[in-house]
This record gives sequence, structure tokens and C-alpha cells, in this order.
Amino acid sequence: MQTTEPALEISDDKGRLDVPLIHRFLSEEAYWSPGIPYATVQRAINHSLCFGGYLAGQQVAFARVITDKATFGYLADVFVLPAHRGLGHSKALIAAILAHPELQGLRRLMLATADAHGLYAGFGFVPPARPENLMEKHDPEIYRRT
Repeated sequence: MQTTEPALEISDDKGRLDVPLIHRFLSEEAYWSPGIPYATVQRAINHSLCFGGYLAGQQVAFARVITDKATFGYLADVFVLPAHRGLGHSKALIAAILAHPELQGLRRLMLATADAHGLYAGFGFVPPARPENLMEKHDPEIYRRT
């Protein structure tokens, strides 16, 4: 018997975000941000376009876009809580993000993922055409030192 859940309600209202839940997931479960401080998560939320996914008023998903709302965006910190995975919530979240009025007309929307290439490919994301043109300054240990 397959379990079904109601449709995910997606909102860009930062006032609804459960910041302790987001911090707990990012600092303890996400491979990309172990140990991230609460204040850093709050600052990132303050300066991003954020999306919460809700079931019966409880947050079960999150994503944020760092963007100038004109030419460029970077999709980050996308997650669905483990108990709610496999039910299409991540697809609903990404679809809502891509349809958001403030993200229309961007020349480039980027992201990094270690394990969700199939999800993002379904929305038109592809590896960079010229990865040799991309550079990064990456410090994966930064949260462990602060």
C-alpha cells in the first residue's frame, strides 16, 4: 500500500520559516554544511529569496536562491526532510521556484549537487558547457574552525 500525502504548500514568506528546523537539518544532516552556525543560516535566509514547503502547516522542505533578480541566481540549501521524501515534494518545490515571478528572465541559474542530478536534469539543468571557465574559492572546513 502506497502512502500518500497532501500536496506540498510552498511559500516565499520568510516569516513562516522554521529557522531552528532549517538550521538543524543544514548543520546536522546536510553533507554540504556540517556544523554551520545558526547565525550564518539566519544571515543567509535574510539575504536570499527563500521557499518553505509545508504539510498541515509544518515545514518539511526548504530551498533558497541567491540572486540579483535580474540576470543570475544560485539555487542552494535544497532539502526535503527524510520522512517526506519520495513523494514528489522536491519536484513541486523546484517547479515553484522556477515559476517564481522574481526569477523570470534570468540569464543563468546555477546549483551544485552531489546526488540529485536526475531531479535537476528534469527541469533543464545541465553540466556547464565550459566548466573550464568556472572557478571557485571553496573552504569546506570553515564551520569547523569558527
